[in-house]
Amino acid sequence: MNKQVQQFIKKYKLFEDDLDQQTQLQHRYELAKTFGVRQGMRLLEVGCGQGDTTVVLADLVGEEGSVVAIDIANGSYGAPLTLAQAHTKILSSPLGSRITFRLETDFATFKPVGTFDAIIFSHCSWYFHDQKQLGNYFAKAKKLAPILFFAEWDMNYTKESQRGHFLAVSLIALHSQFVENDGNIQQVLDRTQIELLLKNAHYTNFEHHTVDATYLQDGKWEKSYADYIYPLFQSAPPLIQSLSATYYNMLLSSTTIKSLNSFVIVAR
Repeated sequence: MNKQVQQFIKKYKLFEDDLDQQTQLQHRYELAKTFGVRQGMRLLEVGCGQGDTTVVLADLVGEEGSVVAIDIANGSYGAPLTLAQAHTKILSSPLGSRITFRLETDFATFKPVGTFDAIIFSHCSWYFHDQKQLGNYFAKAKKLAPILFFAEWDMNYTKESQRGHFLAVSLIALHSQFVENDGNIQQVLDRTQIELLLKNAHYTNFEHHTVDATYLQDGKWEKSYADYIYPLFQSAPPLIQSLSATYYNMLLSSTTIKSLNSFVIVAR
């Protein structure tokens, strides 16, 4: 745990007994550093989930800033805490006055009050069922704010120990193509595909960053979920069965599983 996370816990009394959340918090601060969030900014976060990134943004914008955080899911979604439970804890902290959570809110029909300095999509793009929907979100974001901050897992892994996370993600994405579910991987988009969608939404200036995430637990969590769903591939088309078996056998041979890094795009 770095000093910034220690100060956050002491100041806001959040995640004091949650080591996993503290580790996630450190990564979100590192993402926000590449965003260039400043005090006094008014931010809109799309796909806020339980608020992992939201709380960091709220800390960085300070008392004069604000964060509107929306998510299409309802309050009962999520584990071990539901979104509603997680948001209630955050709103009861000193950060609560800076944050407005809105669940069951589709950005496509969202009508904001006032303007925003930037819009954030942080580790939410794989929830989208198709690229067109995400592209439409980007196009709307371009009309509402001058800057878009985007972060997602980087499938272009650089270390052999990250291969297991890559394979687990690939299996889960394949599973979503023939079994309807509300899991967090519906499709997988890499840096190049995201930049193309942003260009199509009329963004013209891009900053690229890579943020280390190997110390997170996400790779192991995805591997566990891949273990759980793999037997379901027996009902998939033959070609999908063959591909999934190849990926899963490779996954089983991965002795060490580290999380993929995150890539960041700052688009204007």
